[in-house]
Amino acid sequence: MIFILIINYSLGLNAQNTENQKIKLTHFLSKLSEEHQVFFTYDVDLLNNINIDANQLNNTDLQLIIDSLRAKTNLHFDNLGNNYYVIYNDSEKGKASLENAKKRLNETIATLSNSNGFTNFTMKGKVVNIFNEPLAEANIIENGSINGTTTDIHGNFTLQTNSINNLFITVSYVGYASKVIAVQNENDITIVLEPEESLKEVQIVGSRNANRSVLDTPSVIDVVQLEEAIKRTGQIEINQILQFVIPSFNASKQSGADGSDHIVPATLRGLGPDQTLILINGKRRHQSSLINLYGTRGRGNSGTDLNAIPASAIEKIEVLRDGASAQYGSDAIAGVINIVLKDDIDTFNGNITYGFNNANVKGDFRNSTSGIDGNTMKLSGNYGMKILDDGFVNITTEYLSKDKTLRPGADFREKYGEAGLNEYSIFINTEIPINDHSNFYAFGGYSCRNSESYAFTRFADSPRNVLEIYPNGFNPLITAKIKDNSISAGFKTKFNGWNIDINNTFGRNNFQYFIKETLNATLLFNSPTSFNAGGHILNQNTTDADFTRFYKTIFNGVNIAFGTEYRIENFKIFAGEPGSYAAFDINKNMVDQNTAPEDLVMLNGSLRPRGSQGFPGYAPENKVDQTRSNLALYIDTEFDFTNKFMFGIAGRYEKYSDFGNTFNIKLSSRYKASDNFNMRSAFSSGFRAPSLAQFYYNLKFTNFIGGEPSESLLELNDSPVTRSFGISNLIEEKALNGSLGFTAKMKNFKVSLDAYYVNIKDRIILTGNFDASNLNLNVNDVQFFANGVDTSTMGLDVILTWKKSIANNFFSMSFAGNINNMTIDKIKNRALHEETFFSKRDQHFLLASAPKSKFNLNLNYSNKKFNTNLTLTSFNKVTLIDWQIDMPLITEDPNSEYIDEADRLQKATDTYTPKLTTDINIGYALTKKMALRLGANNLFNIYPSVQQNNWTDSGGYWDSVQMGTSGSFLYSNISYKF
Repeated sequence: MIFILIINYSLGLNAQNTENQKIKLTHFLSKLSEEHQVFFTYDVDLLNNINIDANQLNNTDLQLIIDSLRAKTNLHFDNLGNNYYVIYNDSEKGKASLENAKKRLNETIATLSNSNGFTNFTMKGKVVNIFNEPLAEANIIENGSINGTTTDIHGNFTLQTNSINNLFITVSYVGYASKVIAVQNENDITIVLEPEESLKEVQIVGSRNANRSVLDTPSVIDVVQLEEAIKRTGQIEINQILQFVIPSFNASKQSGADGSDHIVPATLRGLGPDQTLILINGKRRHQSSLINLYGTRGRGNSGTDLNAIPASAIEKIEVLRDGASAQYGSDAIAGVINIVLKDDIDTFNGNITYGFNNANVKGDFRNSTSGIDGNTMKLSGNYGMKILDDGFVNITTEYLSKDKTLRPGADFREKYGEAGLNEYSIFINTEIPINDHSNFYAFGGYSCRNSESYAFTRFADSPRNVLEIYPNGFNPLITAKIKDNSISAGFKTKFNGWNIDINNTFGRNNFQYFIKETLNATLLFNSPTSFNAGGHILNQNTTDADFTRFYKTIFNGVNIAFGTEYRIENFKIFAGEPGSYAAFDINKNMVDQNTAPEDLVMLNGSLRPRGSQGFPGYAPENKVDQTRSNLALYIDTEFDFTNKFMFGIAGRYEKYSDFGNTFNIKLSSRYKASDNFNMRSAFSSGFRAPSLAQFYYNLKFTNFIGGEPSESLLELNDSPVTRSFGISNLIEEKALNGSLGFTAKMKNFKVSLDAYYVNIKDRIILTGNFDASNLNLNVNDVQFFANGVDTSTMGLDVILTWKKSIANNFFSMSFAGNINNMTIDKIKNRALHEETFFSKRDQHFLLASAPKSKFNLNLNYSNKKFNTNLTLTSFNKVTLIDWQIDMPLITEDPNSEYIDEADRLQKATDTYTPKLTTDINIGYALTKKMALRLGANNLFNIYPSVQQNNWTDSGGYWDSVQMGTSGSFLYSNISYKF
């Protein structure tokens, strides 16, 4: 109803006041300059907050327009001759700008003139950014003419001018603020361009209106310029970069979480990893085939492997922090992350980074660590070249090597720490013009990651160990080979005012386990010590057609977009070698239902477990090959009823072949109270389709519960066993999103504040462990995926930035924060025992997907040679419940230490107190082409709060919380550009 009233009001307002549309005076002067070939010089601060009736441009008499401007603004418009005007007021500052303009004019005329009247003049110079890095292909235009040039790959240019009537040049470069320069008697000048305000950047995600800037959008969007973010944070992987620049984004490294040690799950606003949609160049990115299990963030969810995309290939990352299922489909409940690839040409960028972690941890540990570890080496190169007149191809290669870290483990885990890896990737982005209105484009890449991490310890006297192979016990290595491929190709054209984009995108994630330094205990001393344990594959192919048109003559502009998308997904589980999953009898035959009990391999009366220790392989009965399809239709419209008020409505219908259909809608609005203050709001419904992995994943595995191993089964959703427990077919998660916020901008200061609310029904969870001893499945426990809980999340995002340039010195400060609170509204356990279905421990695990708050303060200073960053990040407390919650009370076991349930809960509660980390780095330009950077992340070697006991999920003295558990990271970086 509120939206309808606003629309009616705006329509009436538009009918009454279409003739009084206002634009900024600076924009008005730019248009006037183009239409009448006149040129203006002025102090921007004098004109910045003055608005003018746009209809004055309809007047063909220049002098009448100038006279009108004088009367309406009380400014002086003095004609300096040669169609140049200087604008000033009666203040001392205004008069000073007049004198400077006259002085520049006279000096230039004197320079260009000589006794023979010859006026040819050659101007030479260089264009660089604030870091003294050359800007290739920058435009230099002689005002009042079509004469111009561009800079070469070193930023150098030469401009010939033949007339004293053209005395100023305009220097521009994409992403930087343009400058108007008076021609002086100089042959070697350096022009420094400063970055354009990020809120003015045109963006891809969140709006299909090509005329919409970030400032004008009705939803909050962060634009992260990646090169700047890397310099600021010193991080080398996408997840970790975003962790320290987007307050509501969290991605903590895991340990002892099997596959999640190798693909880090990431969350936005504390929601699931699969509730944030990932795009590349505006096209849907495939997810990982891995589903997160055990003691990991995002438990029961599949996410997208952001780290498979080389950071060196990325120009910027756009983060839409608002529900967008009505625009982009499934997975966009928390928001959308769009990765924009580089399109630079004729420039090579190379980087070498080396770093290591400080392994010294303060505390009373059984097995303390010291020295350094986690040695990291990253090599990257990016090069772009021109194709035809306006085409390009940009290629990136990257190699990353990182050693494992080792930190103190609990009694039942000797080796705890982050996984090591070796990864190679290559990415390509290209666009080729077909004609003046059409382009072919393609992008994609390949990455291969070999990663390894330690599993929980198998002790010498355990039935899981064979003394002849490991007399002192062993620590299995879970290694993974992850191949990630993608290719997207399309055709863009313009036809009768419509922008048309036809695209096909294919992605594939192949995750294969290899277990090393292990054994199959049933094979005794004949067991191999390494196994191919099988794995899983996700294939996704998306074909879409998008049509967009902007009608500038309707209201203040109307944008209409519609399209269709057809997606096919395929999920596979493939088996490993028999030794990885099977049990063998004393005759070395594979155990089956016909095996005699006396032939089973035992140790001291205990049955030796089957399969490879650390991770049992996928067996033939686990094999899956399932496909589904999805057809979507959408319409996405935006109405600028006036230059102040904008309203958008989007709707999307989706039909899935496996669970049905859904329709979602989004309403959004933006009110521009002034040029420097915007209010915005959005309301939407959303959904997330259950993944194929959640439908079909199944595995028998060893689950460590309170440090004790237990044979468990994760049963697929569509199974008689699952139905016997009353678990229904999975359905889609349904969401309602609401947001309200504003942006404000002053001279050097900018603020963005947004409140949000997200209600999600039927969230898919991984249940607890139900007793399976009576099911004849040769396991102790069984668990399932189920639509198990309803949640509500409320929060606040705030971003403050300040920038100031003084001579050749550039200062900036930014403060970004997120306050986030999730509550569980309902647990849908039906007739099942609630504490088993979704225990207090599991509830805290879900609620701790993100800290209650995270704040980030960054201070930056730079000049032509030198730049430095200081970043402080505050993580709020995190509360978890460990495995003690399942231990017996004294009333149940006289040897128990727990008096009652309250005492057990108190002892099981692990509180990680707030922490502050400090990052610092310093960069210096060694030459015009080479720069050196030294830095430290987590400078003071901060770890999570006091060590926990032996009951953590990770098997270490800390869970995966806050800033992680690897301590300080010291690094150096050399960058080379030519």
